[in-house]
Amino acid sequence: LFAVAVRGSEGLYMVNGPPSFTESTAFQRDSGKNCKAVAFSKDGSLFAWCNGEKVNVVNITRAELLRSFDLPKTVCLEFSPKNNVLATWQAYATAKDGTAGVPNLQLHDLRTGKCLKSFMQKKMQNWCPCWADDESICARNVNNEVHFFENNDFNTIANKLHLQKVSDFVLSPGPQPTKVAVYVPGSKGAPSFVRLYQYPNFGGPQSALANKSFFKADKVTMLWNKKATAVLVVASTEVDKSGASYYGEQTLHYVGAGGESAVVQLPKNGPIYDVAWSPNSVEFCAVYGFMPAKATVFNLKCDPVFDFGTGPRNAAYYSPHGHILVLAGFGNLRGQMEVWDVKNYRLISKPVASDSTYFAWCPDGEHIVTATCAPRLRVGNGYKIWHYTGSVLHSYEVPCSEEMWQVFWQPFPDGVFPERAVRYQAVPGELPRAEPRPAQAYRPPALRNKPGPSSKLHEDEPPQNMKPQVGGTDRPLSKTALKNQRKHEAKKAAKQEAKADAHQGPAQVKPPQNALQNTVPAMTTGDPEVDKKIKNLKKKLKAIEQLKEQAAAGKQLEKNQVEKIQKEAALLKELEDLELGV
Repeated sequence: LFAVAVRGSEGLYMVNGPPSFTESTAFQRDSGKNCKAVAFSKDGSLFAWCNGEKVNVVNITRAELLRSFDLPKTVCLEFSPKNNVLATWQAYATAKDGTAGVPNLQLHDLRTGKCLKSFMQKKMQNWCPCWADDESICARNVNNEVHFFENNDFNTIANKLHLQKVSDFVLSPGPQPTKVAVYVPGSKGAPSFVRLYQYPNFGGPQSALANKSFFKADKVTMLWNKKATAVLVVASTEVDKSGASYYGEQTLHYVGAGGESAVVQLPKNGPIYDVAWSPNSVEFCAVYGFMPAKATVFNLKCDPVFDFGTGPRNAAYYSPHGHILVLAGFGNLRGQMEVWDVKNYRLISKPVASDSTYFAWCPDGEHIVTATCAPRLRVGNGYKIWHYTGSVLHSYEVPCSEEMWQVFWQPFPDGVFPERAVRYQAVPGELPRAEPRPAQAYRPPALRNKPGPSSKLHEDEPPQNMKPQVGGTDRPLSKTALKNQRKHEAKKAAKQEAKADAHQGPAQVKPPQNALQNTVPAMTTGDPEVDKKIKNLKKKLKAIEQLKEQAAAGKQLEKNQVEKIQKEAALLKELEDLELGV
């Protein structure tokens, strides 16, 4: 049985997950109003919190207090992956006479209760040391170099990674060997770069597994996939010098552990709101572009696999098993969610979680929690537990005078919950499904109750398999059906062209090819990149046709113009291949 932990002005408590939603007896409610820090262990068996007096650690499965530490000012907590160490951080403070303060980052041995090591850690950002999943390595950034410790021996620095100024680093997940992604910001006209290393091979420039350098980066976010074969790097600047975006400028880069790297070409300009790896490690989803934002799934070659069209969204969340993807619009958007079956690219449900500040998948891959928490929003605090088919199974809203600060699921190890077949029929919910009323545009009193033109600022682009088909059917098509349809349309167009040629008498002059193409309605493949290539090829062929007409009229052509005409056959072949979807 799994639980949801809730922290707020009503205290700290746990609620059992579906189907009971009763308060958990495995954890005794702490009714204090000063709970600032909470953390589950990676496997969900241990839970730690600071109530303003002590840091307590309990074993959830046995419902017993494991350890208690006298650290009342703790504001951050973290367990090591195998529950051997508890890291605590409190705000750094200098002494009254201006001398250096006391070490504020402590690492505690949970078996003995002893403090293994204390460090000075002034910044709250990236305060916690990073462990490999088997705890054989632990690393922390100290004065722009990365220090590595082995087997939780924090008195000996086993290794150092020293580049000119390491700003950030991320250890790879999964089994050994551990890889390290490091980011070094550019300076004095030199580019920023991200490098991948395999621990402990840090000697010299040739030891790097991969390197990707780029300009336009004030900060980066590095995301390893689950299998540790690649890193996605979102590089962003604080200011967009073109003035097009309030959010600065972002670019998305792909860096493979085998040395390959690429810039991910995003078909729509604008901010990159979110990037998420699929748990299968071979696909990732990006949400990007000026509103309404586009969402696209890419493969490891950075080619688009599926385009979700445009909509009010700024976040993407894969389920723990990777079979379902939620695209959502939170923050300054209205909370619309799209729940997709990503194996068949079929829309399951479109629930709305208004005013949500938090979203998380339950480890079972079936349930979702959304919450409205302070200080992001001070009113209407509470949480809802949903089934992904759109049903609200449980809802709680705090009284007006109270606040809710944090809601999160108890984690579980991978493999505890098996993947279940995707359901499309909504499961029964405790609460009736509230259909959101569409927002009406303002109309002056004189025009109300009269028929008027319905105007939208923009039309949302539908997902690629829901675009209206030529035959008038709106039914979503599978990938194979889409490809077959493109081939069929191309063959049909070719037959019509052949018939047109056959009907013309021998005395008639054959119209130029581009004139024929202009009479056939423009055909789209469903892939914006391919459509763009086809358009460019047709433009080149039109230019060649014009050059041939000029030559026939007796005009002397330049050498480069003659070379252009010689390329006509190759361009026609390339165009034919693209239109057939080869």
